[in-house]
Amino acid sequence: MDQRHRIIEENEYLLELWHKAKAGDKVAFCQLAEKQYRSLFAYATNFTEDRDFIKDSIQEIFIRIWEKRATIDIQYVSIYLFKSLRNQLLQEFRRSKPERSSLHSPEVSELSDWQTIETEIEQGETDSESQHKVRQAINTLPKRQQEVVFLKFYNGLENDQIAALMEINRQSVANLLYKALGALKSQMAFYQFWLMVSFMAW
Repeated sequence: MDQRHRIIEENEYLLELWHKAKAGDKVAFCQLAEKQYRSLFAYATNFTEDRDFIKDSIQEIFIRIWEKRATIDIQYVSIYLFKSLRNQLLQEFRRSKPERSSLHSPEVSELSDWQTIETEIEQGETDSESQHKVRQAINTLPKRQQEVVFLKFYNGLENDQIAALMEINRQSVANLLYKALGALKSQMAFYQFWLMVSFMAW
């Protein structure tokens, strides 16, 4: 099964859980939260290294979503959750900027913190040396470029979906991806670069 079909099936499953949760099914809501938790945590590491802050922020968005579920309409579950978490992190940062100096830190969390369960399974079949080179290369990118790489290659979002989530235009997404891939290519041998792109798009 290719990545696109897998993403479609994943969203259908998440939507099924969401519709049950919206109707008041707490078990389905907990399953949805558990299914998306690691991916949300991984995404948040693009903004801060404060793990407790990330955990609190994720908990906050799920509490708010549960309380307001009757008024929320969702088409793409992952995108909605990513955007909710992104807004939560940035709003909290603006409220407590002096205490949140780690947000947008130049230091980058390990790529392993980004990965969903499915990606980790796939990487288990990949040469460990190649994994290390991919991590090293991506860790050198600016935060915004890391974010688009994460959303594009690790979550399979389209450019217009990334644009809506990051609140930028589609061309800006394309530019960030172009710069990111150019930077990665310059750091790695030609064959390693194409191996990396194939691996991320698996």
